[in-house]
Amino acid sequence: MRFLRISAFAKINLCLDILGRRADGYHELRTVFQTISLHDTLELSLTRNPGIVLECDDPSLPLGRENLVWRALDVLRRALRLRSGVHAMLHKQIPAGRGLGGGSSDAAAALIGLLRLTGRRLPAPRLLEIAAGLGADVPFFLCGGRALGVGRGDEIYPLPDLPRRAVLVVSPASIAVPTRDAYAWVSSTLTERRPASKIWCFCALCWSPQWNALSNGFEKAVFARHPRLGTIKRKLLQGGAAEAALAGSGSAVFGVFPDPAQARRTARSFSDDRAFVVRTLSRKEYLRALGWPGVF
Repeated sequence: MRFLRISAFAKINLCLDILGRRADGYHELRTVFQTISLHDTLELSLTRNPGIVLECDDPSLPLGRENLVWRALDVLRRALRLRSGVHAMLHKQIPAGRGLGGGSSDAAAALIGLLRLTGRRLPAPRLLEIAAGLGADVPFFLCGGRALGVGRGDEIYPLPDLPRRAVLVVSPASIAVPTRDAYAWVSSTLTERRPASKIWCFCALCWSPQWNALSNGFEKAVFARHPRLGTIKRKLLQGGAAEAALAGSGSAVFGVFPDPAQARRTARSFSDDRAFVVRTLSRKEYLRALGWPGVF
């Protein structure tokens, strides 16, 4: 095989708890990820010229070492000791820097795509190690569906999938929330003791076969600095969403709708922002779309 096209799907966080700062400087997290059908597209081909060439239809993104796709291809190419070069074309649809995991998903798609393109394999622990080295969310995208993330968010435990739901994602046109800033804003609460009851509630939520209330530990601090994001959440709930929450550390906000038609009607009220009506993806659907058996 000399050419391959692969999708890189976005994620939302059904719940996200920030537990504190670790000795290594990272933050201890407890989160439940969920893949959705919004996706970028990555095209890969092997070349006779050594090295990596990355192109992208979003001119705002870097194309060298600063780009996770480039780094993913570079580290895997070295691990596989490939002599061939790689040409990659990234078509962006997931808004960058909005908490939807686009960069991490693109990196995971690059890893999976290059393995498929070359017909090569790596032991699952080694592949997960490479993924975690690229970014905390990247290992999740080797799994997809619904999964628990602990540690930095890079220790992944697959969870039972929930019934399919429509999701309306609203990406504000003029609000960006750098992840580093979001963590700084919540730092004053990180030393608070977490009640044991909250831990048990979290465990119950993980294993419940039904949809439950969404939660995000970034919301209070982020909404205080960007009140419009709180307004978007309220508007989603008023528009018929069963639940709504901030995506990751923001600035996208999403609502979960039992009725896709209602989600489409509500999307029309966000004409000043980018609004995407998509749906949740089960693990089976996710892995089938990627042509990938998974690592768990």
